[in-house]
Amino acid sequence: MEAIKNFVGDINALAWGPPMLVLILGVGLFLSIGLRFMPILRLGSGFKLMWQGRSGAAEEGEIPPFQALMTALSATVGTGNIAGVATAVFLGGPGALFWMWLTALVGMATKYAEAVLAVRFREVDERGAHVGGPMYYIRNGLGAKWAWLGVLFAIFGAIAGFGIGNTVQANSVADVLATNFNIAHWLSGVILMVLVGLVLIGGIRRIGHVASALVPLMAISYLIAGLVVLAINAAELPHALALVFEHAFSPIAAQGGFAGAALWAAIRFGVARGIFSNEAGLGSAPIAHAAAQTHNPVKQGMVAMLGTFIDTIIICTITGLVIISSGTWTSGAEGASLTSMAFSQALPGIGNYIVAIALAIFAFTTILGWSFYGERCVEFLFGVKAIVPYRVLWVVAIYFGATSDLGFIWLLADTLNALMALPNLIALLLLSPVVFQLTREHFERQRQAG
Repeated sequence: MEAIKNFVGDINALAWGPPMLVLILGVGLFLSIGLRFMPILRLGSGFKLMWQGRSGAAEEGEIPPFQALMTALSATVGTGNIAGVATAVFLGGPGALFWMWLTALVGMATKYAEAVLAVRFREVDERGAHVGGPMYYIRNGLGAKWAWLGVLFAIFGAIAGFGIGNTVQANSVADVLATNFNIAHWLSGVILMVLVGLVLIGGIRRIGHVASALVPLMAISYLIAGLVVLAINAAELPHALALVFEHAFSPIAAQGGFAGAALWAAIRFGVARGIFSNEAGLGSAPIAHAAAQTHNPVKQGMVAMLGTFIDTIIICTITGLVIISSGTWTSGAEGASLTSMAFSQALPGIGNYIVAIALAIFAFTTILGWSFYGERCVEFLFGVKAIVPYRVLWVVAIYFGATSDLGFIWLLADTLNALMALPNLIALLLLSPVVFQLTREHFERQRQAG
């Protein structure tokens, strides 16, 4: 077992090493330049389209564009926004937050391109449902000779989901409920199994409804709590921001319980945790956007790119600034404990409960979102007959996650996540001319009509 652990650890170090981080940032930058920075410049138009897409149009697809975005956000807004940001700051110093921002700004173009291709190359399965994502745009966009790459993505996605989107999340929920509310791990596991099972019975439509209700509620509630803390720490905010920009480009010495960090650590952990949080480039979100009720790939792409902005530029920034402005980042605490400590310092008696409840709901919705991603991956590999067995296995795995030590599972899931990104990034580069052409044609039509 130790040999397997070491082997996976070596692959993980390679998979999340400099070449992968450069590739993810590089693809995002290439797409941003090719799109003439449209995702950033037309951010307002994206929010307008999201608002208009709350009710389903009389078009092909299963769920309204807004619900597709909320389903994608349900999977990305998770432990990464609370524990992931804290880990980035703990390991890379305040400068890591700057690199998370940079990852998100180029990641908006990546997420846009993923959704454009997902809608452009989606299919209708034998149940009449619209299915899409990297495995489909690889097969339908690049042709039969590249189909093996789509199969690889589906295999990595189906297995990775059990880690990053299921057991790891269930474990986070069980831990946080046990610590703050003294609820037994096994009980958290049973409750989660029941809740997730009830939602999965209804398929993507039920997931879309639940996500569109829970995601805005939990995100706004967390943001309000974070803004209250920042208002309390207002005097420290200028210093906190100065630390972020200063140490984005220079190493930071050890102080308090903080061990110090080289410049490379700020870049590495900022980029890696940014990607872990918003999943731009991993190829997961386009699976949800392929189910949107739309005939226009560009419009859905503009809705999709908001996911990265909301997840990292808004939610992760709040977490990061709360931690840095409170001064707790030098305490030696890490992960969710560090975030909890930062909130508790400003809001004694309730801060830790706010973080605990937010983490539990974030993780619950992540389990829902990823169940859909994994389901689509196994359908691609084995057909619709595999869906029900996969759902059963998914619900059972929740209990295992809530009651087990997940050190190795976390490592394996993290590695498979990186391996998911490779086929997707190759496809994004090869199909980028399609994205650029569809985008040019869309805005040209708009210009002529207006």
